[in-house]
Amino acid sequence: MFAELFKPVEVSEQTLGLEAIGDVGHGGHYFGTQHTLDRFEAAFYSPLLSDWSNYESWAERGALTATDRAHRIFCETVNAHEPPAMDSSRLEELDDFIARRTAEGGRTWTRSS
Repeated sequence: MFAELFKPVEVSEQTLGLEAIGDVGHGGHYFGTQHTLDRFEAAFYSPLLSDWSNYESWAERGALTATDRAHRIFCETVNAHEPPAMDSSRLEELDDFIARRTAEGGRTWTRSS
């Protein structure tokens, strides 16, 4: 959320929409202008964790708490992880390094940890 909040605000003729403001005029609404329609879907921050739905919709979907949703997101992320492609000689070097450090008193670790 903070990354989205701290993005620089783009100020240009396109983002200001002065033409749309002139077209709508006093007392009008912007939902019918092409300027708004072009930007509406991407104009709002969609949170990763919080649920902004109303109570009834939230309850119908199982009334998941933030903790429940965070756990689900964590599990999905871990299960979707694919290790990056790496040359086997480089993996052997890493395994040797880990074995040496462990022998010197470091924490026992495996690639699946």
